[in-house]
Amino acid sequence: MCVNAPGYDLISGKVLQELPPAAVVLLTTLYNSILSLSYYPLLWKFAQIVMVPKPGKPAHDVASYRPISLLPIPSNVFEKLLLKRLWSDVELSHLIPGYQFGFRPGHSPIQQVHRVVNTIVTSLEERALCTAVFLDVAQAFDKVWHIGLLYKLKASLLGPYYLLLLSYLTDRYFQVRYNSTCSECYEVRSGVPQGSVLGPLLYLLFTADPP
Repeated sequence: MCVNAPGYDLISGKVLQELPPAAVVLLTTLYNSILSLSYYPLLWKFAQIVMVPKPGKPAHDVASYRPISLLPIPSNVFEKLLLKRLWSDVELSHLIPGYQFGFRPGHSPIQQVHRVVNTIVTSLEERALCTAVFLDVAQAFDKVWHIGLLYKLKASLLGPYYLLLLSYLTDRYFQVRYNSTCSECYEVRSGVPQGSVLGPLLYLLFTADPP
């Protein structure tokens, strides 16, 4: 995720920091309108995928490039504000399992290792069987099923938040840029938005029930 580089609109974080007071008021009005209408602006749902070459890799191979998704900075700012509201207004801790440590503040990989080791040690002390399953999901964020995600969001969130995230996920588009050349625009039909602030939370909510 790259939240500092500007998207296609070239509005950087520095530009936002230097806005005059009148522009800040207008931006605040826009953010409040998005919340009250549960409608996400179409122009903020456009991602530009920048292809960054990997050092020492052949230029003709697609796997030799690392795609970086750039979204408009004003959209990322709003997502941060919305994320705080979701954590305060919705009992997300009850929706996300306590043993899910990914993308959560105060949950480190070391703590997760301690939890697994403690489970193993406890089983050994009780002379019980201890089994484990390790699953590696390739391109996990890109494979999230929108209909399934929205079904779970509708059952878990308040109506206005669900409608806002419905608008947030639908009618999203992207184009690929390499140097000064850009591809055509394509619709995003699955996955949580790469480079977004809300993407990790949406993925956690989507995968909360399989265990």
